[in-house]
Amino acid sequence: MVALVGTVAGRLIASSAGRWRTRRLVSISASVQSVAVSIVETGSEFGGGHGRVSLKEMTYPELERWVESNGHKASRADMLWRHLYGSGKWVRSPSVIPRMNKEFVSLLEERAEFAPMMELREVYTAKDGTKKLVFFVEEYGASVETVVIPGPRGRVTVCVSSQIGCAMNCQFCFTAKMGLRGNLSTAQIVEQLVVAARLCNEELGQVTNVVFMGMGEPLHNLESVIRAAEIMVSEKGLHLSPRKVTISTSGLVPQIRRFVRTSKCALAVSLNATTDEVRDQIMPINRKYNIRMLLDCVREELITYRPGEAAFIEYVMLKDVNDTEEDAARLVELVKDVPCKINLITFNSHPGSAFEPTPLEEVLKFRDRVADAGFVVHIRNSRGDDEKMACGQLGSVVPKPPRRRKQEIQVPA
Repeated sequence: MVALVGTVAGRLIASSAGRWRTRRLVSISASVQSVAVSIVETGSEFGGGHGRVSLKEMTYPELERWVESNGHKASRADMLWRHLYGSGKWVRSPSVIPRMNKEFVSLLEERAEFAPMMELREVYTAKDGTKKLVFFVEEYGASVETVVIPGPRGRVTVCVSSQIGCAMNCQFCFTAKMGLRGNLSTAQIVEQLVVAARLCNEELGQVTNVVFMGMGEPLHNLESVIRAAEIMVSEKGLHLSPRKVTISTSGLVPQIRRFVRTSKCALAVSLNATTDEVRDQIMPINRKYNIRMLLDCVREELITYRPGEAAFIEYVMLKDVNDTEEDAARLVELVKDVPCKINLITFNSHPGSAFEPTPLEEVLKFRDRVADAGFVVHIRNSRGDDEKMACGQLGSVVPKPPRRRKQEIQVPA
């Protein structure tokens, strides 16, 4: 899922119009606002189509700075932000914002981009009510998938993607078989949540949780992910609790350190093995950052920078690979001093997979052994696996006759 981002680096990013431009990456730190001032004043960092700035690439402080640099008061940034993200408005044109200053509307129409970042092409619904949204990303000529998961007591979780494909090559994940096609921008990540909320709000209710566990390794696209998460938790807009937004990683140690020190959102670490020998085979990233390095990093960063918080340790149960009584004992020993909660995840099959799910009876025994050692342990069952939208299955869209499960897409205005 993840690529290193230097303190100051250059890369090519596609604009919403499909044109390529050079984008300057700045380290995410306490000094980022001072760096962002000059960027926002020129607008070069947030290029949209036809020379316009893409407002959806900006965090709130950056939008405020851009508004002020164009001769308008900061309160107009507040009003604009609330209509972009707050109260279910999500406007697509400045002309429909009520009581907006005419000169400011003219500025937005001339210099700002409001158009959607991606095209929603398909929606699939599984038997359990889970939905998969399939977006087309023009600059990559490829699709990206988002999952909406209804839960008990009004819980609605949106699982967003951070990349098209993935470079991590985890052997139990279908997305890895695609390879990495490209990184999604901040706007493209946030738009998945906005569209999912607009589409499903009436049927399922308000979104309560977001997990960065879709296609891609989130920390391989670190800058865009942290910025997207900041927009999601902004109290002026989407206003999700930072503890309800979880970013998952396969174990990119340097990026974990930067994430924990920069973002307030929750961390999930995909462990999936208790020995380096096994993890080397099923998660090649382990050959660079082994289990000890990974868990030492998580422990040190949480204790130092987030005392009292716990990471989620994700563990996909693979039959005869990582599910023995010895594995349970080793897992307890490995994480005994790591502030964490443990999620045992059902393996979801996909074409060409060499693995099988651990039988439920064995999963329960594994859970009890770990729980008896004093850990909080949950079993995460498959959701939407009949439509290939469960964990590890994304990227496997198979066209189906419209009369069966594909539904007409009508996104509320």
